[in-house]
Amino acid sequence: MSADSVFTENFKTDPYWWEAARPDHEEERALPDACDVLVIGSGFAGLSAALELKRNGVDVCVVDAEALGWGASSRNGGHVSGGVNIGKSSGLPAKQINAMIEEAAESYQHLEDVIERENIDCFYRRSGRFVGAHCPSAYAKLERRVEELNAHADSGAEMIPRERQREELNTDFYYGGMTVELSGCLHPALYHGGLLKACRAAEVTLCPRTRAGYIAGNEDDFTVDTSRGRIRARQVVVATNGYTGEATPWHQQRVVPVSSYIIATEELGEERVRALFPKLKVVGDTKRVLYYFRPSPDLKRVIFGGRASFAAKSVLETAPRLHEFMLRVFPQLKGTRITHGWTGNVAFTYDRVPHMGTQSGLHYCLGCNGSGVVMMSHLGHQTALKILGRTNRVSAFEAVELPSIPFYGGNPWFLPMVGGYYQLRDWLDRRFAV
Repeated sequence: MSADSVFTENFKTDPYWWEAARPDHEEERALPDACDVLVIGSGFAGLSAALELKRNGVDVCVVDAEALGWGASSRNGGHVSGGVNIGKSSGLPAKQINAMIEEAAESYQHLEDVIERENIDCFYRRSGRFVGAHCPSAYAKLERRVEELNAHADSGAEMIPRERQREELNTDFYYGGMTVELSGCLHPALYHGGLLKACRAAEVTLCPRTRAGYIAGNEDDFTVDTSRGRIRARQVVVATNGYTGEATPWHQQRVVPVSSYIIATEELGEERVRALFPKLKVVGDTKRVLYYFRPSPDLKRVIFGGRASFAAKSVLETAPRLHEFMLRVFPQLKGTRITHGWTGNVAFTYDRVPHMGTQSGLHYCLGCNGSGVVMMSHLGHQTALKILGRTNRVSAFEAVELPSIPFYGGNPWFLPMVGGYYQLRDWLDRRFAV
């Protein structure tokens, strides 16, 4: 590394979270000939569904194209949200959005219950969240959002004017913002590892490095070709989110994989981190090309994420750009280097809300839109309850069908153009802020 490099000498392109819990590389289990339910995807959604099904006597098998937990579940920022992002730009009727906000708040309690019940040590804290307004008009929109969140989710949301901003975040970058008490943070890889341990204890059949292929059949009788053989199942759950592929083309054409990038700084010491985050809240903002960041679980680093590129680029190219973004927020971190930089896919839907449902007999839970820790855990659990016939109401996230995306067949060719437009709009918002 050059003397002026932002990288430390031992810079890694693996997620920082993998230092504590790498994706599971345990020896492959034999693929069974048949099972009651086949779950495709071993992330939060897939494991949550599998655990509930197995504990209710259902023979369930989980397959994943990679190591268990290799995808977004061990790569995300570890922010825990109780619906703060639901419906911001969906275009859905207010009644439907309000129902989703209410259910998202309930799902937050489900996450806390799972962590306690399974005794998962994942540095979970109900830390609260600060949402920074990138311009005055965004602050005004947040004021309306506060009323909505408090009315339908008891979120404990409050507006923080710019003159009080440093009480929450030691920066002048934002024009004030909103705090939300029903929010928190955890170590995502350790949370996933806890779910995986619970699935193993329940004797779920787990098959890593088993890529699902062609799916034939209909309800109660499916045959799925995989890279390791063929398996029959009465039911199939698609829980692939940002890694949805050609095996399920209907779903692939309705979720857009968007790369998000994250860096971790070298150790700064707890005193410096607390000076940046006086109340240790996680942070997001209102930009279309957003930043999201937080203290590390040990309070010694900053974990900083964002859309550093809308085209395919290496982490070595995008990490310095993220570092530049971080210095815009925290200029006092000039000279700080980064030890880790990584990327992973977020799944976006056309209406910007998560979905669960059934299509051609296949169950699905997809489209976290950046709120995957809570929502994918919840929708996986809800999908299991639906299969078991134990739901007492239709989920608000099932009541609306997963919409198709115009001119999209699974290849997100339009992302660089959309990203450039969003960046221009964000720049104009700040350039002409009054």
